[in-house]
Amino acid sequence: MNPTACILVIGNEILSGRTQDVNVQYIARRLAEMGISLREVRIIPDIRPVIVNVVTETRAAYDHVFTTGGIGPTHDDITSSCVAEAFGVPWAPHPETFQLLEKHFAPGEFNAARQRMATLPVGATPIRNPVSIAPGFTMGNVHVMAGVPRIMRAMFEEIAPTLRCGRPVTSRSWHAFGLYEGGLAEKLEKIQDRHPDVDIGSYPFHDHDGHGGVALVSKGLDADEVAQVAQDIRQMIEKLGFTPIEGEPAHKA
Repeated sequence: MNPTACILVIGNEILSGRTQDVNVQYIARRLAEMGISLREVRIIPDIRPVIVNVVTETRAAYDHVFTTGGIGPTHDDITSSCVAEAFGVPWAPHPETFQLLEKHFAPGEFNAARQRMATLPVGATPIRNPVSIAPGFTMGNVHVMAGVPRIMRAMFEEIAPTLRCGRPVTSRSWHAFGLYEGGLAEKLEKIQDRHPDVDIGSYPFHDHDGHGGVALVSKGLDADEVAQVAQDIRQMIEKLGFTPIEGEPAHKA
């Protein structure tokens, strides 16, 4: 079986609606390409007991845990120290990271707040940050990354080659205008029953001109079986009297 993963999005700004998360989509797509099965996503606040408890729980349940957010220099950036607490190790200055950041900032600018970004759980391995220098880190099976999307993506690609992976997920899709879920549900369920190992999703859409329909997506680890499901879906759409179009609609709203 493929390794499993969980994403923890950490930050009050996400829960309040001030900031829209875009990191989950990127990580999820990359994990599927790498053969790592994403099983859960949680959005949690900047509250120490919550972070500690959730990290403790999820690192025991999944092969990989990816966190985003809460590793900057301000008072509410507590993810790093919480991970240290979850692992039962000290949170202390990391010598190599401290030197790296000290050289990066002008004399006198590497203040106590910025030194927080060089303080890691003892035993952690820094994740290089080619965008803004201050690293994330890996502690056991927990990979702690920044919340800023551009920095998060750079950090993820730094650790991607080191992750234990499996078989990539194969995906095929069809869509049809004028066809809606109520008209295909029974037939689609029969296809799903014949192929329990393939994940079949049904997604209504409307384009910018107001025309609507449904997109049907099949995903799985066996490329041949996914192809067979896609063929069955195409034939189902035709038998219902609609025109199947391969892929997902170009403009969805």
